Amino acid sequence: MKAIVIDHYGGKEELKERQVDKPTINEDQVLVEIHATSINPIDWKLREGYLKEMLPWEFPIILGWDAAGVVAEVGANVKHFNIGDRVFTRPATTRQGTYAEFVPVEANLLAHMPESMSFEEGAAIPLAGLTAYQCLVGFAEVKKGDKVLIHAGAGGVGGMAIQIANSIGAYVATTASDKNDELVKSLGANRVINYREEDFSELLEDFDAVLDTMGGDVLEKSFKVLKKGGKLVSIAGQPSEEQAQQHEVKASSFWLEPNGEHLQQLANLFVTGEFKPTIGHVFDFSEQGLKEAHELSETHHARGKIVIKVKP
Repeated sequence: MKAIVIDHYGGKEELKERQVDKPTINEDQVLVEIHATSINPIDWKLREGYLKEMLPWEFPIILGWDAAGVVAEVGANVKHFNIGDRVFTRPATTRQGTYAEFVPVEANLLAHMPESMSFEEGAAIPLAGLTAYQCLVGFAEVKKGDKVLIHAGAGGVGGMAIQIANSIGAYVATTASDKNDELVKSLGANRVINYREEDFSELLEDFDAVLDTMGGDVLEKSFKVLKKGGKLVSIAGQPSEEQAQQHEVKASSFWLEPNGEHLQQLANLFVTGEFKPTIGHVFDFSEQGLKEAHELSETHHARGKIVIKVKP
C-alpha cells in the first residue's frame, strides 16, 4: 500500500512517499481503508523528535492520528462493524499512523459515520473533537449555564470545543483574531476577545472553566479569569500546581484517550446540527501534499482543520 513515512526525525523534507506492506489485523481489530486523514500539531512535533521519549516508535514511522474510511476486513471477535461500513476513528497508533491507504484499528475505537457526513468531515473530527469533548465533558464537567473560556476558537480543537460547550448550554467566550470573528460567532461563541488588541485576563472573570490550547503566557494568565473551584485544562502545557492552589482551582494538562463511544456522541451532535468541523484546507495524499500540509500547520495560523484526501 502507499504510505508517507519518515526514516529520521527532522524537518518536513523527511516525509517520503513509499510502498509498504498492507497491515494485518488481529481478532479484535478491523482494517480500515482510509479515504481521508487530517493533520494535527502532534504530527510535526513527533516528526521533529520533540515527543520521541513519550512516543518511542521505531523507524520507519507512519505518522497520523485521524482516519475516515470504509471497513475492509473484520476480526473474528468484532460484533458491531461489518465490511463496507463507513467509519471514523482516532486509532491507538501503536503499530502505524494514518498517512496510509489502510490502518488496523481496535473495534472499540471506531464509530459509525452518519450518512450526511463526508469522509473529509469524518477525518477532521477524531483527535481534535475527542480532545475538546474529553476536556470539557470529562475533566471540566461543563454544565448548562456555566461560563467557559476557550482559547484559539478558530483552530481545530477550539472550534469544536465552542460547539460542544454551546450544545451543553454554556456561555462561551473565546480568543481569536479579528479576521476570524464571524467564524467563531457562527460556531456559537457568545463573546470574542481579539487577542491582538485585548487582554482576556483583564476583561473576563468568574469563569467556571478554561480550555487552554496555547500554553505559555496564555496558560499563566488563564488562572486569573477563573472563580474559586473553577477548572483549567491545557493541551499545550503543564499548569502550575502552585498557582492552582493559590487561585483555589483544579488545573491539569490533558492527553486524550481514544474512545469510540465518545466519537459516536460527536456523530450524534453532527446529526442534530449542533456540531460540524471547520475544514480550512484540503491537500492531496502525496509526499508534496503532506509537506505543504505540515508547513501550514507549523505556522499555528491554519483556520479550522487541515485534511488530506487519500481516495478521490
